[in-house]
Amino acid sequence: MPELTYPDVGATREGPLPPGWRHVQHRVPLPAGSFAAAGAAVLGWRLHRAAGIRIDADAPRAAPGVRVVSRLGVGPLRLAAPCAVVWAADDERRAGFGYGTLPGHPARGEEAFVVTRDSSGAVWFEVRAFSRPDRWFMRAAGPLGRAFQRGYAWWLGRTLRRLCTRP
Repeated sequence: MPELTYPDVGATREGPLPPGWRHVQHRVPLPAGSFAAAGAAVLGWRLHRAAGIRIDADAPRAAPGVRVVSRLGVGPLRLAAPCAVVWAADDERRAGFGYGTLPGHPARGEEAFVVTRDSSGAVWFEVRAFSRPDRWFMRAAGPLGRAFQRGYAWWLGRTLRRLCTRP
């Protein structure tokens, strides 16, 4: 596994998020019957790309050890965020992954993107994350940085819902 910049590796997979970090937990319902398509969109990077994030991954699908660099912004204002996938799930009830920050990322922590199907057949998408700023501009952003994280989770949920309603 590459050199991650935080402890508690894998904490986004299940259970409570570690104390002392900023937490994001955002859960949205998806259309009935969309589990397979939503899971494929998450695991194959389609969700992030459709949300306007440039993704450079060293594999076409999320799996432990896969390195990925998310890029947001334009031109010289483009921000690179290197991560490594620390866990992945792909079964009849859960599809998604969690990735953790690598050196050079503007924050430290872990973020997970998971599609689940509950016992009633309802399909859900959840973003779970714990983080803290690692660069001066992230610390300076203060509450705006936290608002961006919550907005990003909301945007991913909206984007996945849209992807699930398109043929």
